[in-house]
Amino acid sequence: MNILEHRALRGPNYYSRYPAIYMRLDIEELEDRPSDKVPGIAEKLRDLIPGIYDHRCSVGEPGGFLQRVRSGTWAGHMVEHVAIELQNLVGFSVGYGKTVDSYDPGIYNVVYRYRDEASGIAAGEAAVQVVQDLYDGKDVDLAPIIDRLKQIRDANALGPSTGAIVNAAKERNIPAYNLTEGTSYTQLGHGIKQRRFQATVTDASGIIGHSIADDKEWTKQILADAGVPVPRGQVCHSFEDAQAAAEWIGWPVVTKPLSGNHGRGVTTDIASVEDLRSGYDAAVARARDDYGGVIVESYIRGEDHRMLVIGGKLVAAARRRPAHVTGDGKSTIQQLIDVENSDPRRGVGHENLLTQIHVDEQTHRMLEQAGHGLDTVLPKGEIAFLKSTANISTGGTAADLTDEVHPEVKFAMERIARLVGLDIIGIDLLAENLHLPLDRQSAGVVEVNAGPGFRMHMSPTHGTPRPVGQHVVEMLFPDPTDDGRIPITAITGTNGKTTTTRLTAHILRQAGWSVGMGCTGTVEIDNNVILRGDYSGPAAAQAVLREPTVEHAVLEVARGGIMRRGLGFDECDVGVLLNIASDHLGERDIHTLDELARCKTVVVDAVKREGGYCVLNADDPLVMEHGTHWARGEIIYFTMDPQNPALTEHLENLGMVLTVRNGKIVLLRGKVTVEIVEVNDVPIAFEGHAPFNVQNAMAAAAAAVAHGIEIDDIRAGLRTFHPTPAQMPGRTNYFEADGVKCLIDYGHNVPALIALEPLVNGLATQRKIAVATAPGNRRDEDLAALGAQLARMCDTIYVYETDARGRARGETARVIHDGAANAGTSAQVETIMDEHDAVAQAIGQAEAGDFLLLLVDDIEGTTERLKGRSFPRQAELAQA
Repeated sequence: MNILEHRALRGPNYYSRYPAIYMRLDIEELEDRPSDKVPGIAEKLRDLIPGIYDHRCSVGEPGGFLQRVRSGTWAGHMVEHVAIELQNLVGFSVGYGKTVDSYDPGIYNVVYRYRDEASGIAAGEAAVQVVQDLYDGKDVDLAPIIDRLKQIRDANALGPSTGAIVNAAKERNIPAYNLTEGTSYTQLGHGIKQRRFQATVTDASGIIGHSIADDKEWTKQILADAGVPVPRGQVCHSFEDAQAAAEWIGWPVVTKPLSGNHGRGVTTDIASVEDLRSGYDAAVARARDDYGGVIVESYIRGEDHRMLVIGGKLVAAARRRPAHVTGDGKSTIQQLIDVENSDPRRGVGHENLLTQIHVDEQTHRMLEQAGHGLDTVLPKGEIAFLKSTANISTGGTAADLTDEVHPEVKFAMERIARLVGLDIIGIDLLAENLHLPLDRQSAGVVEVNAGPGFRMHMSPTHGTPRPVGQHVVEMLFPDPTDDGRIPITAITGTNGKTTTTRLTAHILRQAGWSVGMGCTGTVEIDNNVILRGDYSGPAAAQAVLREPTVEHAVLEVARGGIMRRGLGFDECDVGVLLNIASDHLGERDIHTLDELARCKTVVVDAVKREGGYCVLNADDPLVMEHGTHWARGEIIYFTMDPQNPALTEHLENLGMVLTVRNGKIVLLRGKVTVEIVEVNDVPIAFEGHAPFNVQNAMAAAAAAVAHGIEIDDIRAGLRTFHPTPAQMPGRTNYFEADGVKCLIDYGHNVPALIALEPLVNGLATQRKIAVATAPGNRRDEDLAALGAQLARMCDTIYVYETDARGRARGETARVIHDGAANAGTSAQVETIMDEHDAVAQAIGQAEAGDFLLLLVDDIEGTTERLKGRSFPRQAELAQA
């Protein structure tokens, strides 16, 4: 088998409403070997992956998939189910998948859900090998496959603290995005409503507070000045200073780096000069170059507690104990450590609730101080501590004590958060217990932490788990009804997408909103271009929704983006489906109009069920058939026919319709008619000569109505949007120079030309000269039909070629040329391969009264050539 394509679909897509992995798989010779021709393969698969028995498949009951394997299915279908179950085996709960054949024998489109993109891709690759080996009769060792998938999972998965926040956000339907690959830098929400954080440091965490927490001596000074009990200590820059400090403070002491975290380099209960040397060296080894000092401070006897304050409120308290073992009277300390590390709750790093205990120099020192070694057999019930600090990351344990905190201790912790100036802070408190005020016991705050870990509170070794991620989300989004989302309008169709997208964004800006827009050509933030290129796919959604000032997102959605990567967002407020016509057929297994319709309807299928709107073209039969079927939320139709019989019931049910009546665009609802604007006052309508732009105007107005924009603002937007290169680059841009009329447009398919024909006929009075091409990935019949339509519309046609897309040079131009030449008209056709030369030839031939239809790729360059220029032919005639 051979994987031809393999990628993540990051949002609703052609195959699923949810993110999924897409694999285009060539099963090669296995096309002639369905599974029923491989004896015992179902049993081998079940023995290898027992959980696959639960896969119901189309049978609809446990064991259903295995029934399909026994009765005969294809290898691609087996790959789908194995990829799903491999993800389940490494901790990702997924269940959805589908496999469909293609128009090419032996090639299948395999689709399955994922939780982590990298893990999902790797599971698919592993599944292909597993199924191939089963077909080949080889023994499959699943253990190394699972180990590798776990490594990929751990390398890409969020840490427990970040994951807790993200999961709590998702429970509130707040979208979450990783902003920088390989880090925990995360965005919650969209646009202007977004909040960002890394690990447990939020965008509201003060840099001064972070600096204070990072400097232990500074922390102690601030807290001591405020009357908070802290250990007595001194910063030292040499061992001699440290020894003098210990004598001054009084033994026992603690050494720690001036700047550090997670207990690294901290040594406690130092009672001798020899141990001081070891502790000092450990602190120096962990100190950062710019904070090279070592703190020597008094050792406070008491339990180690971590107090977590979020948003000024104490939300969790835990007692931490260093890594330790308890004797059984029979086992050595090393054997007891091995038993502890075999606990399934212990993992490497942050992969599990607890961390494996690593024997290091500190462990040996702790045991030596207690008169033990790794080969010591501990008496039953005796505890041997293996670390001097109680951090979970060094193998420590935690017990939740949140409900035992005295009110005065709670107030003190919340006051410390205010004094330091952090919205999320972990406070390390040494105290005998938490149910007495601090001044009534031996107690002291030894340090504070910016970006504290949450694992000990989420999954304590003992006691009640605390929903600390939820507290962070509630702090960032205090309104419980706020899902952090901004309104999204998604616009698709075969033609008119860019115009409608730009016009919708213009109307919203006219109404006072900050708008982010992505379309063919640019991504714009409040009318400022930030990216240039084809942004009619998910890359535009990513750019717009991450922009911190955007209040409304308006996104053009093209077929290619849906098929390659999905929508790039999970749901939209308004979905617009303009039309469905023949274009790009034959690409990515979209060969029929019904298949194209399903692709386009992904947009309206992604509309919110509650409070969402679908805007549909009631004049397009395919839109009415497929769009109405898949639409979610409330439907708003637009039509050029105010008597459209298909809309009678919709209006009777108080549905909304936009149409043209008595030369005006109007909104109908029940028996109410609201006049929006005169068609002649809409510049892109060309006084009614461009009916396709009247439809686009109605679609944009309908989207604005769905968003609750006032009619006056909609009217103003429609009146002030012009077919100029500034507002509609490359879309019906109209010029006149020396008596020659020029129309620049990007129409590269037959439906677009048919839509343009009334405008061309309305503007042209004499000879019509066209310059045109199309991308080479269109079917021969589509290219020939394009040529024939040009011949029916124009007198002279110059065909050029810029984008062969896999064809031999000149082949695309030849097919278009032949289509025009064989159309049975009197049109003259000439092929000029270079676009610049073709445009120059057309300009050179034009005379006063002629009409130039320039269907070009280099819109900006052609526009510049026409601005303020004289036509050479006109100059010659004037001289004559």
